[in-house]
Amino acid sequence: MTNIENSDQLESITNKNLIWIDIQKPTRKKLKMLEGKYAFHELNIEDCLSKIQIPKIDKYQDHIFVIMHFPTVDKDKSIPRSTITVQQGELKPILEMFNLCKDNERQKETFMGSSSGYLLHSIIDLMVDDLLHVLMKLEGNLDDIEDLVFDEKVAVARDISLLRREITTLRRVVVPMRRIILELSKEMQRFSEEDLTDYYDDVKDHTEKVLEVLEESKETIEIFKDTDFMLSTEKSNKILATLTILFTLSIPATIIGAYYGMNVNLPGGIVTGNPDFFGPYTSFIVLLIIAIVPSLVMVWYFKRLGWFGW
Repeated sequence: MTNIENSDQLESITNKNLIWIDIQKPTRKKLKMLEGKYAFHELNIEDCLSKIQIPKIDKYQDHIFVIMHFPTVDKDKSIPRSTITVQQGELKPILEMFNLCKDNERQKETFMGSSSGYLLHSIIDLMVDDLLHVLMKLEGNLDDIEDLVFDEKVAVARDISLLRREITTLRRVVVPMRRIILELSKEMQRFSEEDLTDYYDDVKDHTEKVLEVLEESKETIEIFKDTDFMLSTEKSNKILATLTILFTLSIPATIIGAYYGMNVNLPGGIVTGNPDFFGPYTSFIVLLIIAIVPSLVMVWYFKRLGWFGW
């Protein structure tokens, strides 16, 4: 294990004949240090510097170059075999694993083993397990939305959209990761004397489980989206129906008021003389009756048609 005194130096851990070099926030100067010792293609160096890359696996005679979203080796046994990880940003699980291997000999032996294939398995397995914790939080958010989507007082359209985006982002990571792990399980055996089949099969099973949960979450959030849309539409229709009914009930009063607002002679008007069989407010009472009775008849008819919710 090297002691790091300069931030431009490469930090590494050695276990038996295996070296793990971890580069965080790579720079061209750091990656140039590798070219003198490892036969990396210059395009791979450029890929490590770029922050916009799709997951892929490039196979060479003496090493494998892998790009994975969340988160190679020499056949000459006279020099140590190496695994190099390059992180754009800070992947906390890998950082914790690297520091743990530096400080604890037992953990270093457990994680690194004796081959680069085993170490790569440990790294991928750690990140997949960390992804399972993310899925637990995701499922908790789904449960919360399930409770809120049927609450008419709460608007959850934005929360649903954000969760759909999160699920889509995770699927974009896991789907190519499954393909890469499948290829790695076939290729990494040539870089290890021990049989790694069971180890990579276990990682594949975990990845399939993650993808299965994501597919179920995708279907669930789509159901919530459709349910929220239908409930919102139903609520809007109820509001429009109520406003329409109120407007309809006001039509008789509006018509009567419009007629008696005209400057023409009408029964009960000022010119023809006000009736007084109900007292001085007879005209007003008669107008109210004429306006209210049709409205009551419409209320009875609408209720008979089932347009009211009561």
